Amino acid sequence: MRWITFDCFGTLVDWRHGIRTSAELIVPGQGARLLEAYNRHEHVVQAESPTMRYRGVLAESLRRACEEEKVELGADDATVLARTLPYWPVFPEVGAELSALREAGWRLALLTNCDRDLIAGTRRRLPVPFDAVVTSEDAGAYKPSHAHFELFRSSFEPEVWVHAAQSYFHDMEPAHRLGLPRVWINRHGARPADPSIVPHVQPDLRGLHAAAEAALDS
Repeated sequence: MRWITFDCFGTLVDWRHGIRTSAELIVPGQGARLLEAYNRHEHVVQAESPTMRYRGVLAESLRRACEEEKVELGADDATVLARTLPYWPVFPEVGAELSALREAGWRLALLTNCDRDLIAGTRRRLPVPFDAVVTSEDAGAYKPSHAHFELFRSSFEPEVWVHAAQSYFHDMEPAHRLGLPRVWINRHGARPADPSIVPHVQPDLRGLHAAAEAALDS
């Protein structure tokens, strides 16, 4: 049984586009600035409140971003991210690459820092079905905690397992600590703190089947 697990937002779905354009709906012209501020706060909120539902994390992180940037946020505007999340766009190469993995005999799973109801909306937009999903709601924690990985392992007992994700902090570091073969989808050309943690790197999902095979062989 060959499994490849993915993070969803940032890896398969354009998370930055979703945050930026959603912020523009409530504070026009401020989307890019709020996106960068949001990035500074989300992992802090998750670490402070690991059992908070993700819709709560989205709202609290946006509130803190607006406070930091001195942008006024309406009373119910903080819910905009959870309301728009099911419509955030899937990266264009995802369908073909996931289909190629399926045709090659891989099973697909999501390990996502998201709620069950929110990821259900996103799954309707993903062009290929997934065989399993582990959410932060299931795990009772947010990555980079190992809880998602441990729950997946205990539930499915994968004999062959590769993890592919965009986030170095949330995914590559814990996958490394757990000794998992891994492929870093480095969509933003980031520089890793420790390049040895990410021996297999590519800018998007194109050619992921070959990269996954190489990760298994290394």
